[in-house]
Amino acid sequence: MITLFGILIILLGVVTLVAKPFLKSSKLLQWFSQKRSLQIIVLGIVLSIVTGTFFYAEPGTAYAVQYPWGGQKAVFRQGIHTKMWGRLIPIQFELPIKYVIPNTEGGLGEQSEYANVDAAKYWAFSDAVKARIATSVVISINTEDEVQFLSVADRNKTEKNMIRSRIIPNIDQSIKNTCKLMDAQDYISGQASDFDRYFKDQLENGMYVLEEYVHNEQKDIIGDSATVRTVVNKESKQKRFRIKYENGQPIRVQGNSLKGYGLTVIQAVVTEIDWETTFDKRLQLQKEEVAQTQLEKQQAEREFYRAQKEKAKGEAEKATERARLEKEQIQKTIAAETEAKVAEFNLVKEKKQFEVEKFKAQSKKVAADAEAYQNAKLVNAGLTPQERAEWDYKTSVGVARELKELQLPEIFIEGSSSKSTDSNLLESLIGADLAKQMMDKTDK
Repeated sequence: MITLFGILIILLGVVTLVAKPFLKSSKLLQWFSQKRSLQIIVLGIVLSIVTGTFFYAEPGTAYAVQYPWGGQKAVFRQGIHTKMWGRLIPIQFELPIKYVIPNTEGGLGEQSEYANVDAAKYWAFSDAVKARIATSVVISINTEDEVQFLSVADRNKTEKNMIRSRIIPNIDQSIKNTCKLMDAQDYISGQASDFDRYFKDQLENGMYVLEEYVHNEQKDIIGDSATVRTVVNKESKQKRFRIKYENGQPIRVQGNSLKGYGLTVIQAVVTEIDWETTFDKRLQLQKEEVAQTQLEKQQAEREFYRAQKEKAKGEAEKATERARLEKEQIQKTIAAETEAKVAEFNLVKEKKQFEVEKFKAQSKKVAADAEAYQNAKLVNAGLTPQERAEWDYKTSVGVARELKELQLPEIFIEGSSSKSTDSNLLESLIGADLAKQMMDKTDK
């Protein structure tokens, strides 16, 4: 701009210098003296020299400077640099390229002045569903290799030409190839991330070589275990595309890569998709179906948890009843064990009481035997028949009295004692009975 201004000043000085002798009556030209015209020409020459010799490099922009004598250089730093009337090819460090879906008025909305923005195009997926795909791509140039940068700038002449002739065709081809690899239904079902990955990989490393194959769909089977009917689908065969591999690596189109131009893909994503009307209607029906399915699922889960709650409640009541019955059973068991212990204790007590009474009876019998023996000795010692009869009478009466006062147990429990003890007790009982008979005879 400054160079053009300097040239205009030079032309102004030359015109005033040449035209003044012919237009002497003009008041305007009278102000332009010969000296002033020469000064204007010199000023124009200075401005032209300065603007042709130097230029200001803006930040974030690389410049390829091509000199009139055939040399060239690259400038990557901002500031004032020399160009020596050379030609400048400015290219941004990062090139934002966007496809935007137009709004209802056909506009692209508010966009950056540094971005290359175009309206999104329609692309067809493998199931023939079409959609406008909005993308955002950021390409970075190579500022480390000066030779490569100068070669790219020399071959493309301008930044806009490089974007239009090199980058955008690669973006379009990447979108087209990626759409062939999946159905629209697959995209909305969770393969959107795969779409972005395929898209960016092809921009960076080159386009995939795709191979066509036939996809056979399985026939639908309707019925139960008793009756099975096969429904033949006339459209069971569909042509699809897939990536062709060799040695585990995808085969790519040679020479069709941004890397060959020293360009690096910083960002490549799909920002928005505008499906065709028919597919939008299908999506709406699917959404309604999914919503209905979710509602039925929630109702089924609610019924399931209600049944689980009732089941848990029944289990809790069952556990409570089981605990109550177990408690009663334990109480009864403890009572029975206590009763058995008491009975066992009473049995032991009766046995001990029986032994005590038995020993008492034996003691009294021994005492009576001793007294009878003593009386017998006294009689044998020289008693008269009358005295002997009195002693026998007294002895019988005494024995009977003692046996009468003797209290024998009403219940006799036979244990594992020796036979001699049992016979002595039996003899004692018989002796007591005989003594009683003797007392009855005496009373008579």
